[in-house]
Formats: sequence, structure tokens, C-alpha cells
Amino acid sequence: MHLQWWSTLPFAVMLASIAVLPLLPATAHWWEKRSSQLGLALVLGLPVALWMWFALGWEVVFHSVVEYAQFISLLLALFVVSGGIFLKGDIEATPRNNTIFLAVGGVLASFVGTTGAAMLLIRPLLNTNQERRYRVHTVLYAIFVVANCGGLLTPLGDPPLFLGFLRGVPFTWTFHLAPEWLFVNLLLLVSYYGLDSWYHGREPAAAVREDRTDVEPLGLRGASNLLWFAVIIAAVAFAPSVDAEAIGHGSATLLDWLPLRELIMLGAAACSFLLGDKRARFEDNQFEWGPIAEVASLFIGIFLTMIPALHYLDEVAGSLPLNHITFFVFTGGLSSVLDNAPTYATFFEIAGQVPHPGGAVVAGVPEAYLVPISLGAVFCGAITYIGNGPNFMVKSVAEARGVAMPSFGGYVGQAVMHLVPVLTSMVCLFIAHSWWAKLVGLLLAALVVANSVRLAVKGRRLALADA
Repeated sequence: MHLQWWSTLPFAVMLASIAVLPLLPATAHWWEKRSSQLGLALVLGLPVALWMWFALGWEVVFHSVVEYAQFISLLLALFVVSGGIFLKGDIEATPRNNTIFLAVGGVLASFVGTTGAAMLLIRPLLNTNQERRYRVHTVLYAIFVVANCGGLLTPLGDPPLFLGFLRGVPFTWTFHLAPEWLFVNLLLLVSYYGLDSWYHGREPAAAVREDRTDVEPLGLRGASNLLWFAVIIAAVAFAPSVDAEAIGHGSATLLDWLPLRELIMLGAAACSFLLGDKRARFEDNQFEWGPIAEVASLFIGIFLTMIPALHYLDEVAGSLPLNHITFFVFTGGLSSVLDNAPTYATFFEIAGQVPHPGGAVVAGVPEAYLVPISLGAVFCGAITYIGNGPNFMVKSVAEARGVAMPSFGGYVGQAVMHLVPVLTSMVCLFIAHSWWAKLVGLLLAALVVANSVRLAVKGRRLALADA
């Protein structure tokens, strides 16, 4: 069955609801209820699932449900385990210290996954900045760097790269992307340092004094949870899960039906919750189930309404003008609104069938195309809250701590302002071939650095004037 463009409308309505309903006075209070979010997700998602069941076969719906279960199991397990780890003490929330925090998270993301790094770092980062009034930009850059752009170096870093690994991309191939990883993350950290310096200079003098005097040495409480954290990462890397494709083809064995990976992860989460340090979880981290409940409610609607959108993309992708640049644009643009893992998989398969541009071939895909596909899927997942799983989780944890995060559209606006210029510069310098594109890339990078220096100097002057 060939799907028409209007088959994507339920997905568009789901996205529009997430973006608009929290802003309208008539629906804002209603939307805050978890039952309302789940109800809307099911009202939009279940009819689409039934339609796809009869139109394309039960296998399509089953595959999406399995992916959702795998997705939410990982987020739930990491959310529970990280909730029992508390970085005690309180360092001064200076621009330098905050930037170091984000840099450490960006490195960790490639080795423990963007979800793991984000869940591990967001609470300590919020605790460090609890005395400061201006914190939203810090959470935004945590999403940019830790929850997305940092996870490029290994297949463990981000789900799209893990799908590539399962399709035959060598584990160490992603290290070839180190120059792009370093460029993007370094430029984002420079941008953040300038912005945080400016906001730090605008902080009330009382808040700065409190932050400066209320300093305690750092230490770790709930360290036993690091063991369960390692168990989850090992399960993601090595344990098999339900093989939806084998089941759909009728060639599944008993092992293909066993969600061993999810059982290990959820078992680790249960052990962490029952055996871990209760003080670290409930007193220090103020652990509550609201953030994971919100993500679970919304994403079931996203995964179900996304089924026809992905199949429509698969049908029309062959007619798209695909080259080095457009592979990044299409993969990145769609990864920002669709789940980035299936988007990566779709363009991975397409890239192996388009005319060969010459050069090396990796897992049946020209390396010249695999590079922009990988960069687009990982980096551009940061452009919206739903582009990558941990984005919404970080937002929910921050809001639970009293940080007034931007709406869906407000976040996109911030990403366009702070992230997109960095990614555009990277594309011009590392993917485009023309000299003028590289010149544009250098100019954009220079503008980002110059603006950061300007903000840092201005922030310093404000701080001195206030002192």
C-alpha cells in the first residue's frame, strides 16, 4: 500500500499539541495533568495503529511497539539508577565550573550514552546552580552537548550509531568523526561560556554571595548505584533483545522473543531502587516519578503516529535529491522531529542504493554518505525536545526542580539561535567541498567565538560594576 502525504497528519497534530496546548490559557492547566497527556497520545495513536495494522500488517505495529518498549525501558532504568546517585557538596556555579561540567558530560556521552550521561549529570548541574536565578540556558546547553552532540564517538553514544553497528559498521569507525565531534562541542562550550558569563554578571549580588560562600567539598553519595549503571550500559552493548524483524518474518526462535536486555536493565533499576541509598534518592535528589511518566505518556503517541510518517518517508526518499549535503539536511532535519534512530536506519539503507560517489565503502554504504548521515542523526536530534529521548527527560527533571523551561517552540527558537549556526559552520567546513562554503564556515565559527568573547567581557563588566 502506498501512503499519501495526509497519512502524516496525526503525527503533525501530535507535535502541534505538544507545542501549542501548554501555551493556551484554556488548555494549559488541562495539559499539566498526566492523564490528559496520555489520553491525547492514545486518542491520536491507537486509531493510527489500527489503521496501519489493517493497511500494512500487524508486523509494522508490532515493530513500533517493541521499539517503544525498548526505548522507555532504557530511559526508565537510567532515570531510576541516576536518581540514586548524588554528587554532594556545592561548588561555586561560575561560568568556568559550569563549562567544565558540560565538557565532562560531553565526553561521558560517547561512552555511557547520551541518555546515561544526561541523567547522571543533570541533577548535579542543577544542584550546583541552585542559588543562581538564570539557569535555563545551562539546561539548554546540557541538552545540546550532553544529551546529543557529545555522543558521536562510539556506537554506545547514541541509538542511531548503535543501529549502524548492528548493520555492520565497525565499532571503531565512529572515531573517524572525532574532528567533527571536537569542533561542534568545543564551539558550543565556547558559546556557552560567553552566554553564562553574561548571565552571571546579571545575577543579583545576594545570589552571587550566597553561591560563593555556600561552598562544600564535592563527594559522591549512593556510589553503589554506579554498579547498576554499568550493568545497564553493558546490557545495551551486549545483551540481545526482542527481534521484531525475525518475529515478523516468521523465522524467530524462542530467544528472539526474549527481552533479555530490558529484563537486565529493569532488574538493575529495581535493585538500585530497593537497595540504594534512600537519603541520596529522596532527600538529596528529591526523586519523583513525574518526569519519566510524562515522557512515557507523550512518546507512546509519538511512536504510534510516527508509523505512517516513517513509511511515507521511506517511499519518497528515493526521489529526493541526495548528495553529501542533502544527506545531512534530510537526516538531520527529520531526526529533529522523528525519532533519530529509525530516521538514520532509513537513510542508511537508501545510501547503499544510490549511485556510488567513489571512495571507501563501510557496511555497504559509501563513507562519503555515511558521515553526513551519522552527523545529522546525532547532532540534529538536539534541535527539538523530541529529537532524542533524553531531551524531554532533561526538560522534565529541570522543571521538577523549578526551572521554567521554554515551550516546544521556544526551545526550537533557542536551538536555531545557539545550535544551528554551529552545525551550519561544521557542515560548511567538514562536508561541503567548495572553497566558498569553507569560507562561510570559518566566518560563522568566527562570529560565534566573537559573540562569546563580547558576552564574556560584558558579563565581567556587569559583575565588576555590581561588586
